[in-house]
Amino acid sequence: MLDVRDLQVAYGAANALWGVSLTLQRGELLCVVGPNGAGKTTLIGALAGMLRARGGRIVFDGQDITQRPAHRFCEAGIALVPEGRRLFTGMTVQENLELGSLLPQAKALRRQTMAQVLDLFPALKEKLASPAGELSGGQQQMVAIARALMARPRLLLLDEPSLGLSPRIVGDMFAAIRRINADGVSVLLVEQNVAMAMEVSQRAYVLEEGRIVAEGLPHELLARPEIQRVYLGV
Repeated sequence: MLDVRDLQVAYGAANALWGVSLTLQRGELLCVVGPNGAGKTTLIGALAGMLRARGGRIVFDGQDITQRPAHRFCEAGIALVPEGRRLFTGMTVQENLELGSLLPQAKALRRQTMAQVLDLFPALKEKLASPAGELSGGQQQMVAIARALMARPRLLLLDEPSLGLSPRIVGDMFAAIRRINADGVSVLLVEQNVAMAMEVSQRAYVLEEGRIVAEGLPHELLARPEIQRVYLGV
């Protein structure tokens, strides 16, 4: 479904990604983990079309989308849940959700999709008329994920969904991510919470200093002493 080859992204003269290659199969839940500054947000920004690639290719469903404008990535079926949520805090929850369904094909199914996301996040049902900025951090993250789902994506990109959330809310959030994937949406997750990300994912990549340094099945990666030492503190 997604085939990334030798992706390079730079900020001015400074490279942030150096020849990153990865694949994601249809229906897969894939994670990319790594420390702060590894390039995870840069990677997901490039895959969403928000950052322009300096080199390499991004192929989605057989189409090279590398140089398309950002809105064409969304039209292709890719939706991003950005780090920090980036809600319109002065607008209501319902207005934020409806903004996710402006594409014609999504707008036509808005009522159906709204029911689906409220079933996924029932806590939002009584908050639809509330300003998004008045919600708790966990509820705001629910809105951010639900807003992306309103676009009816085939690939959901999640950038640090556990950031700033309590352990209990993190567990609920990852349960929701599993359910989204089980419902047929492919998911690419970048996350600092390595243990939780590995637990929910089917495959994993490790990103360090803008380069992929390891890949494989989560249990195989977690068994490697260097992964245990650096990422799990073992």
